[in-house]
Amino acid sequence: MAEWPGIRMIDSATLRTLMDTGAATLFDVREPHEFQAERIPGSHLLPLSVFDPSEIRVDPESSLVLHCKSGVRCGLAAELLLRAGYRGTILRLAGGIDSWKQQGGPTCPG
Repeated sequence: MAEWPGIRMIDSATLRTLMDTGAATLFDVREPHEFQAERIPGSHLLPLSVFDPSEIRVDPESSLVLHCKSGVRCGLAAELLLRAGYRGTILRLAGGIDSWKQQGGPTCPG
């Protein structure tokens, strides 16, 4: 995966702050069965297998954040967004939901 300008990694603490203040729109690019088993509260499912950049809707006051299980698939989704012409900054959750849970982040069933 190449480095792309406009894509930044964030840690779980940063995501928690963004979520707590309503400053993030979080997209989960895992598959539906993964999302149904466990998700980060407030996340929106947009599986990489059917990822359509035109389905991304983010309030201008909100940060776009992508996450997956461990951080790989969200990188691919970020690249797809940029190739489709997305102009805003894309934040990726480093380590995905695995890291989120290790850092004490809450999850719930989908």
